[in-house]
Amino acid sequence: MLSELRIENLALIESLHLDFDQGDGTGLIVMTGETGAGKSIMMRALGLLAGGRASADWIRSGMETCTVEAVFVLRPENSRLRRQLAEYGSGDDDTVIIRRMITTAGRSKLHINGSPVTTRQAAELTEDLLSIASQHDHQKLLQPQLHLDFLDTLGDLWPLRGEFAATYDRWQRCHAELDQLRRQEQDKERRKDFLKYQVDEIRGAAPVEGEDEQLLVEKKRLKSADALIRLSQESYALLTTTVGDGLTQIRRNMEQVVALDPQAAKLAEDLSGYSFLAEDYAVEIRHYRDSLESNPLRLERVGERLDELQGLKRKYGETLSEVLRFAEAAEKELEQLEGMEARGRELEQRTKALETEACTLAARLSARRRQAAVEMERAMATELASLAFRQAGFAVIWQEVEPVSANLRPGGWDRIEFFFSANPGEPARPLARVASGGELSRLMLALKCLFARRDMVDTVIFDEVDAGIGGEAAEAVARKIRELATHHQVFCITHLPQIAARGHLHFQVAKEVVEGRTLSKVLPLSRPQRVRELSRMLAGESVSGHTEAWAEELLTKGEAAA
Repeated sequence: MLSELRIENLALIESLHLDFDQGDGTGLIVMTGETGAGKSIMMRALGLLAGGRASADWIRSGMETCTVEAVFVLRPENSRLRRQLAEYGSGDDDTVIIRRMITTAGRSKLHINGSPVTTRQAAELTEDLLSIASQHDHQKLLQPQLHLDFLDTLGDLWPLRGEFAATYDRWQRCHAELDQLRRQEQDKERRKDFLKYQVDEIRGAAPVEGEDEQLLVEKKRLKSADALIRLSQESYALLTTTVGDGLTQIRRNMEQVVALDPQAAKLAEDLSGYSFLAEDYAVEIRHYRDSLESNPLRLERVGERLDELQGLKRKYGETLSEVLRFAEAAEKELEQLEGMEARGRELEQRTKALETEACTLAARLSARRRQAAVEMERAMATELASLAFRQAGFAVIWQEVEPVSANLRPGGWDRIEFFFSANPGEPARPLARVASGGELSRLMLALKCLFARRDMVDTVIFDEVDAGIGGEAAEAVARKIRELATHHQVFCITHLPQIAARGHLHFQVAKEVVEGRTLSKVLPLSRPQRVRELSRMLAGESVSGHTEAWAEELLTKGEAAA
């Protein structure tokens, strides 16, 4: 149950701390107030804690951050939520503290029991903590495509539906792969011939990575062979005659210098080293000269090879590395094409098996749905009778669909729609055609009551679900909400005094101006204050003694119903 709620700087709320703990985790908590007083801010706060969208615009003007924090107390039997908390590193205590902070920079931080969580994780965790029904939820009843979801929720069929959906998805993906494979088979032989030609051309040329660069260097040298031979010969001649003889004479001269002046020994040694180094260079130049040849035939062959490699690069890649990678990819595709027939047979078998499995699960799901539909119609009849629908008719109508694989959808092959008749003797018709706004509100309330008895949620929140309801229907709705509060903690934001009078706790949401700024405050009401608030709800500004007496009677009646 929701034990405490703290809000700081959210919209018109500056600072708020509410305590809802009544000990046994049940009871009806009502919130009332004028339209625009700030009741919707409470729903916005709870939505933030449930991982809803956050906006920096919601921060109170002039503030840097806003914070919402709630304390929930778990029931001992809520083992699934405890496992989730442990998985997310948020402990497994009986108390769950959810805190969310929003900054003006648009950043949002969510923590559960001090551990950071994502909005998705927060949404998953709060599914077992609270259920929110807003005044717009009844519009979902006007969408037949959602009726199957209601039925599956009431029949606790989502695990089986999830198993079917997973099988259906695998079947669809396998079927799509098989279709693609069959389309490929039509062009398989032509594609194989083309790939084989490309691979043979590349492998026949046998290019080597970097070969073209080496050939370009060789081509340039062959074209300049005569000049290279002449220049290297001249250089060799100079080193072995003029320069060599000169260095030899210098070495001899320095030997005599050292004999006369020992201090020149280092200089003589260096010059001697240069002399020997020149002799080594002469040998290297001779070897280089001898390696050169004027070979027009080789030059022609190099040019032809370069042209061949350039042709490969024009077709298959800008470099020889890319050409070789292209050949590898083509060879791999050839292997795949060769194995296509075997893969096709395998896919056909798998697709057929998944189709059979999907049909089996769909049939099982459909049978369970029909059982759940009977139970739903019986349960809804009971709930609607308690909501001032005398002899109302509620039916789950099935569209005739042949149970074959061609009619399967992600939700199975069932197509249903809720039909309703509010008046005895009138045939049931689609909800969208016959139900008024007040009737839809009561229908949704009946469904929410059925859901609440089945799920693990402790806290149920009704946000003005009494829209369009009055008179005897309002009294019936008040009784139903009070009945639900005997086994759940129920919050109800309401404009109906019949509901407000039955609350175990009553809070008033009001606006006031403090130092030129508007504030929303939520105030717990004492019994005399509740009488005044009920009087306002009954008569607005025209409260009389008769109105107050009526409010006192409503409150006494509500207390007697406890």
